[in-house]
Amino acid sequence: MKRAGSAAPSVVEQQGHPQRRLVWLLGPAFVAAIAYVDPGNVAANLTAGAQHGYLLVWVLVAANVMAVMIQYLSAKLGLVTGRSLPEILGTRLSRSGRLAFWGQAELIAMATDLAEVIGGAIALQILFGLPLPVGGLIVGIVSMALLAIQSRHGQRPFELVIMALLALITIGFVAGLLVSPMDWGAAAGGLVPRFEGAGTVLLAAGMLGATVMPHAIYLHSSLARDRHGEGHTESGIRRLLHANRWDVVLALVVAGSVNIAMLLLAASSLRGVEGTDTIQGAHGAIVEALGPVIGVIFGVGLLASGLASTSVGCYAGSAIMSGLLQRRIPLLARRVSTLIPALVILTVGVDPTWALVLSQVFLSIGIPFALIPLVRYTGMRSVMGQFINSFGTQLFAWAITAAIVALNFLLIYLTVTGAQ
Repeated sequence: MKRAGSAAPSVVEQQGHPQRRLVWLLGPAFVAAIAYVDPGNVAANLTAGAQHGYLLVWVLVAANVMAVMIQYLSAKLGLVTGRSLPEILGTRLSRSGRLAFWGQAELIAMATDLAEVIGGAIALQILFGLPLPVGGLIVGIVSMALLAIQSRHGQRPFELVIMALLALITIGFVAGLLVSPMDWGAAAGGLVPRFEGAGTVLLAAGMLGATVMPHAIYLHSSLARDRHGEGHTESGIRRLLHANRWDVVLALVVAGSVNIAMLLLAASSLRGVEGTDTIQGAHGAIVEALGPVIGVIFGVGLLASGLASTSVGCYAGSAIMSGLLQRRIPLLARRVSTLIPALVILTVGVDPTWALVLSQVFLSIGIPFALIPLVRYTGMRSVMGQFINSFGTQLFAWAITAAIVALNFLLIYLTVTGAQ
């Protein structure tokens, strides 16, 4: 994984006029945003819409607002300190603490990769009828090619490729709305926060768990730092923070819109249809309701989601290991090592939907370990200096943290007890 050196501040300095081509500074948040449109989101959003209609639209809106704050703080930490969140943790924890923290983060990264490889394999099965193990292997090989772009050509080309895949994801999951019979009044009613039984609470917690991803929190601080470099002046940091706000808002507006579109599509076309609790079943229902063309477009979007998210997840795992253990292994070698567990699960015939659900539980366990240090460090003057969070920002960030942690522990409890 390449890291920008001291010359990297010229990314800002080269943009000479007052506007300095703000668009050129965008990109890191779009890579992190892939975590918000991965196959876990697809499964959760389609299930929510098919089973409960427009009821849980508000959950996705709230999750996206939370995500904007979280990802902004992560990038801010990297830009101001010149260090990623894992690197800061690595300097503040004891050796045993670093190993333990890395262990849980590594398990979370593997769970993330599991969901993303499975999602890509399901897409290839939908599009071409390939067996899941073969599809998983192809996803792994293609993701190696994507990671090779970053390893050989740097972060900016990798960002552009990921942004192109995000565009495919958007088209794939939004196209169905163009021919779907939407009830916009009911959709607007879904903005009112409410539940209908324990089953909807479980699903809402799962949707949140599929949206706020620990590896995206760790990664964004590294992406922002590596893209823009270190050693900036005060005015340079302020400029980058301004660009970062736009980057995060634009990226997550896209990701949030895609998630909401998936739920609306399921609510309008799949409501009450049996079998939509699996991605394959939902795809079959989409084909039946909206036609084979929309079904193919959906499959392409799912494939792009799996390819992009597994590449970004592998990138995140490398950043986590490097920061916490001060050890680097080639991205491609890491890709092989994390791909093996997913291929084993696909080969032995484990139900892919069950594996996706289990991966979301693992992600829920990992969220507090990433989120609490992020909010704590960005609120410490000894870490952030004059760029410390304001009182209002810190209060809002802690409120978000409390809500996310509580909902994710609720997800774990309801999953273990089998509440409906």
